[in-house]
Amino acid sequence: MRYDLVIFDNDGVLVDSEPISNRLLAAYLTELGHPTSYEESIRDYMGSAMHRVHELVLERTGELLPGDFDDVFHGRVFAAFERELEPVDGVVAVLEKLLADRVPYCVASSGSHERIRVGHRKTGLDRWFGDGLVFSAQDVGKGKPAPDLFLYAAERMGVAPDRCAVVEDSPLGVLAARAAGMDVYGFTAMTPAEKLPGARGHFSDMGELVALLTDRAA
Repeated sequence: MRYDLVIFDNDGVLVDSEPISNRLLAAYLTELGHPTSYEESIRDYMGSAMHRVHELVLERTGELLPGDFDDVFHGRVFAAFERELEPVDGVVAVLEKLLADRVPYCVASSGSHERIRVGHRKTGLDRWFGDGLVFSAQDVGKGKPAPDLFLYAAERMGVAPDRCAVVEDSPLGVLAARAAGMDVYGFTAMTPAEKLPGARGHFSDMGELVALLTDRAA
């Protein structure tokens, strides 16, 4: 492995949260009078920070979401996480390999710090991501597809952007990594490869990731 840092997205890459959160987001928006299907939630919001939900609803309807929208939504999501959330199959083996090879890694997520920590505690991934290894769009104020979050994570980890590999499963995340000047690998468990253009490689099983990360040295 010749990258100096591997940056993981969180939702859908480390924890299998996208089906849960998008199901609940679609239901809550529909409940508030903004009919949204699960598929539309995946298309429009997967991989994005919460401000994108507010911005798109306002743009499309001229209406503001309730002031407590984020708190209510996160409360529902966290309760569902406690019942249902699991780590993505195979990701622990990838983390073990990176640790054994002394390759630094971190997480850079559009989700809040609280959301990341709740998910990691439930799935046991908190043992892999201690203080200083967790970065959120909250830290930069501007979520994906802007490159700010990935650039911030690389700066805090002390690694140049062109020495970073990003692992993403959303079109917005791929755009953000590319804009940051980083190689990005698209995880296609939920998102078809054709919707992740610009990725250096694609994979559908976490067991394939380590080989992709080493190909650069060939």
